[in-house]
Amino acid sequence: MRRTKRRDTGPELRLRSALHRRGVRFLVDTAPRGGNRRRRVDILIRGPRIAVFVDGCFWHSCPEHAHLPRSNRGWWRRKLEGVVRRDRDADAELTAAGWLVVRVWEHEDPEAAADRIEQLVRGRRRGSRSRVPAEEGTAGLRPEAAKGRTRGNGGSKCGKTQWQC
Repeated sequence: MRRTKRRDTGPELRLRSALHRRGVRFLVDTAPRGGNRRRRVDILIRGPRIAVFVDGCFWHSCPEHAHLPRSNRGWWRRKLEGVVRRDRDADAELTAAGWLVVRVWEHEDPEAAADRIEQLVRGRRRGSRSRVPAEEGTAGLRPEAAKGRTRGNGGSKCGKTQWQC
């Protein structure tokens, strides 16, 4: 088990490559905000809040390819059931924090999985944010920054942002 890679597995690299070719940018092997810091996501797309896990068929008990080793079956059964239980717990935790959880099996075609994820990214970007028109002189800043209500106002003594002085 020591040689089992935590990140950069073959299926994960193929999926990341396919996503990158489509213009989807992401973080790798990171803990998302709002979730358990010890549970890391394989591919994290921050803007639309999508967490992608690339699950191995053996370790995550794929319905098509799951099998138990012949020796010490009871131990392996408990071990793999614990992994699946932890996966479901992570899914529930991330969903409650506002993330969309996507699970991809290692045997899935990376191009098809990337197509599916790209559609989710486009759908969540389109439906989740509306652009607020910039006020005069704000150069497209976030509305709270344009009104001078941000922390660290650029050292201005008058209480305005550095762009308003």
